[in-house]
This record gives sequence, structure tokens and C-alpha cells, in this order.
Amino acid sequence: MVLFCYGCYGRIIIGVLHLLAMLQLEYEFTLPKGYLDADGNLHREGMMRLSRAIDEIVPMRDPRVKANPAYATVLILARVITRLGALEEVSPAVIEELFAVDLSFLQKFYRQINGLLEEETPTTTGDRTPEDE
Repeated sequence: MVLFCYGCYGRIIIGVLHLLAMLQLEYEFTLPKGYLDADGNLHREGMMRLSRAIDEIVPMRDPRVKANPAYATVLILARVITRLGALEEVSPAVIEELFAVDLSFLQKFYRQINGLLEEETPTTTGDRTPEDE
């Protein structure tokens, strides 16, 4: 009795590698305004990777998040943004200095690529359209 099929194992590995190759792990973005660094350089083009559970768990241990839960957004984005312009690192300090429109964009982009956008609910106002008649 054969419990392990070497040929099957190879096909499984190839299938898993093919699936991983098809799965997009990083997404490019362009900030509406951009991050202006201390030297006056503007950084707009960036890359964000898919989030993992640990990316949302670790910030919850941070004392800044315990004092201000909204700060979790800053720490999570600093973890998942892998590139922003020519910056060597995207730290929480960089995220703190973003324009509000860019922070809002990144929050929405994060929810979008991670499949976290809430579905729109139909209106319940009772308004009728011409198609209803």
C-alpha cells in the first residue's frame, strides 16, 4: 500500500506555486498630493502590500494606540506601505506628516486591496424613480 505519491506531491507543489504567482501581493498607488520630505522632495508614487493579521494585531500592543486608538491607522499603514517615492523607509513619522487627503486615500486603498470595503446598502427612504412606475 502506497501512502505517499511522489508524482502527486510534485503536481501539488507546482499547483501551489502557480497559485502564488497568480495572487497579487503588492499594489501600486499614486497619492493625490504627496509626501513632502524635509528637503522639499515630493513623493507620490508608492507600493502597498496585502495586510496580514499580524499587521493589525501588533499595533494594538503599542502604547500610542492604547492612548489614542486612531493611531493604529498610522502604524498599520507604516507596516504595509513598502515604498513611497525615493524614501528608504516608510515610518510612522512619515505617515503622520501626510496631508489629510493622502491619509484618507491610503485608508480607502488599504480597505480596497484587502477586500474590506463595506457593500453599499440600498436606500430605504421610499423615494420612487420613474422606472418604478
